[in-house]
Order: sequence, then C-alpha cells, then structure tokens
Amino acid sequence: MSKGKIKIHIRNNHWKKGSLPCDLEGEKNSSVPKELFENFLKKYSDIKDKISFIIDWDDDNWKSSMKDADILLTWNFPTKNLSKIAPNLKWIHIVSAGVNHLYPFNWLKKDIILTNSSGIHSKKAGEFGLMSVLMLQNHMTRIITNQKKKEFVTLLSNPIDSKKVVVVGTGSLGGSMIKHISSLGAKVIGVNRRGRAVEGCSKVITFDRIDEVLAEADFLYLAVPETNETKGLINKKRLDVLKATCGIVNIGRQSVMDYEHLRKKLKKNEIAGAILDVFSEEPINKNSKFWDTPNLVITPHISSDSKGNYIKMVLEKFFQNLILFIDKKDLHNQVDPKLGY
Repeated sequence: MSKGKIKIHIRNNHWKKGSLPCDLEGEKNSSVPKELFENFLKKYSDIKDKISFIIDWDDDNWKSSMKDADILLTWNFPTKNLSKIAPNLKWIHIVSAGVNHLYPFNWLKKDIILTNSSGIHSKKAGEFGLMSVLMLQNHMTRIITNQKKKEFVTLLSNPIDSKKVVVVGTGSLGGSMIKHISSLGAKVIGVNRRGRAVEGCSKVITFDRIDEVLAEADFLYLAVPETNETKGLINKKRLDVLKATCGIVNIGRQSVMDYEHLRKKLKKNEIAGAILDVFSEEPINKNSKFWDTPNLVITPHISSDSKGNYIKMVLEKFFQNLILFIDKKDLHNQVDPKLGY
C-alpha cells in the first residue's frame, strides 16, 4: 500500500450451516470478486489512485490486514476487540440490508460509521411480494398441499381488487410490493414506526396501533428488520385475531412472528396459508415440523436477492458512498445503532 492511500479490507464469507450465505450458490452471489472491484475502480477513475484494497475470506489475514484498514466491506465479521484490532477503522459497509446479525452494537465506537445496502433489494422484493400475495389469493399454498396428497380439489378465487393487505414494514422492501398490489385495486394499510404516509396505502398507522387493523386483514405481509420494537410483534394473541381466511407472508425476520403458533394454526386450517422466506436457523433442520406443515410454502431466503448482479448493485452503492467518504461528506444508508436499521 502506498503511503496516504485509503485502505479497504473486503471480507467475503464462506457458506456454513446456520449462517448466511447458507449454500454455495448463496456464497457466489454475495461475494466480492477481485475483478469486479477493479472494474469499479476503473469506472471511478478519479479516486482509483487514492485507494488500496485487500480481498480475503473469513478470518484469513483478518488481524494483520485490519491493523491499518480504514474501511471494512463485508457481511459478517468478529466484533470482539474490534477497536484494538482495527484502530484506524472509520467506516463499515454491510453487503446486506439487515444488520441484526451484528447485535448488540456495544462494539461499535461512536466514531465508526455503519452503513447497509438497503434499497438495492426493492425491485426484486416487490415482484416476489406481488407473486406471494397473488399465490395466496389464488389458493396456491392449498393447491400445493393437495398435490402432495394427490387430491384434485376445485378451489376458486377472485381478483385481488378490494382485498385488504396489511403491510408491516413499508420501507424499500414493503414499499415496492405496495406499489404493485395497490395498482391491482387492493386496499393497503401500512404499518411503520412513525406512521408516515406511503405511496399506495389507503392509510398508515404506527406499530403500537396494529391491533386496530389485524382483524380485517385478508393478507398480512411482514417486511420489517429485527429490532427491539419488532421482536415478537405478531405474537400468539395477534395471530389468533386474524381471520381463518387470512394469508401470511414474511420476508423480514422470523423473530417478528410466533412461527410455532402459526404452524399449529395452519395445521388446524385456522389460517388460509403462509409463505415464509426467513427462518432463524437457515437452512432449516431436516427434522423440522415446518417441512410437512400443510398450506405452507417455504422459500430459502430468496425474496430480495437478484441472481448474478447482486454484488454489482452493492458495489455501486458502496462506491457512491466512497466518494462522499473521501470528500468528508455524510454517507447514505447510515444505520442508527439505537433503532437497529
């Protein structure tokens, strides 16, 4: 490294059981290749000579490299003794939108900026969300269950027009789906932290008022990160309030909802169907009861990731922030440790 250059440590993560990425395909889609990073340096030629970088995997050269690193680009990393290991560290960028795997943030010094990749997932997540709600509206979770049982049963449905969709979490992920589903005539009720207005919503309420709308939901769509405010939000009591004809989608985090109670309700036909994209343990244990739960579709944490160009979108956001960092300006997508996102 030439003297005076900003050093970036890029830490790719090998897939392993119980963590993301959870298989080789996920690893390929979420890792930063050297050639791609160098292509971005050529694209942003004005800052190319101001940068040096190293790409490693997991703990390879972690301590030796981080001694003089200014920036860390990664998904997961050891937070213990970070301030001693990386005394020059000023900015950490996470390649995902979620940062709950780094909780609690007591390791984060006040002078280190933490940013995430929120926003790049919105287009894919919106299409996945639209597909999921329409699948539930058209009884596809039940049809798939009937297919497994070799039962040919007529299940008729209607257009989504006028159906009530309660969307908990109206940020880039939930907001993208709302635009799609509202354009088809669905009535969308948004639920977010501040009750701020959202395009496509007939009304928006705060988290603490969610009980006012659950009983009227035809669909409950969850797209919130894991925070102290969202953990256990859809508990047993609130699941019991939902209509038996209600369908549920979760692309946020498992901790938001009581999955075991949902499983029991699905088994007893007290919930019409569910599509779950997120689990606390991924991959799910082969002995899990969820695999055989009726009217449930499990998707392997794929709702928001675009095949092939995910890291390219991450790097575009990272380099835009890198220019701001060099110019000593405020960075986009800063995570508030108190809020958790």
